[in-house]
Amino acid sequence: MRILGIDPGLARVGYGVIDANEQHQKMLDCGIIQTEPNQPEGDRMVEIACDLRKLIKQWEPEIAGVEKFFFYRSSTTINVVQARGVVIMILASFKIPIMEFPPMQIKLALTGSGRASKAEVQEAVMRELELITPPRPDDAADGLAIALTTWFQR
Repeated sequence: MRILGIDPGLARVGYGVIDANEQHQKMLDCGIIQTEPNQPEGDRMVEIACDLRKLIKQWEPEIAGVEKFFFYRSSTTINVVQARGVVIMILASFKIPIMEFPPMQIKLALTGSGRASKAEVQEAVMRELELITPPRPDDAADGLAIALTTWFQR
């Protein structure tokens, strides 16, 4: 099963693509969609949409996992929620089933603890995907963690 994991954001959208079956999970790709802060917000949303479409066409995922936004008081809260909406819309336009997970559920699925550190999650991602070095940047590693959680929770 080909799975796309997405960690939404306005400045950086982390993504990870894996192939998974009952015996093995393999990383195919990971990275970020990055937008420039000096660009108008609408242009940044269009860039996220265009780049995500390209990823979907390239990898043809059967399902996608998306991190649910953890609400907190921040000047970027609305922007992140809007970017997440763009991600959901693009996935829906390709008729890709979506599973959504809050951060604690991702940590629990990978480490057994909903309070795991970022380092513990990264170690679990490396172990599950048999990686020698940690995926970089952190947003890409988060995308892989979300893809793995999608596999485990499907």
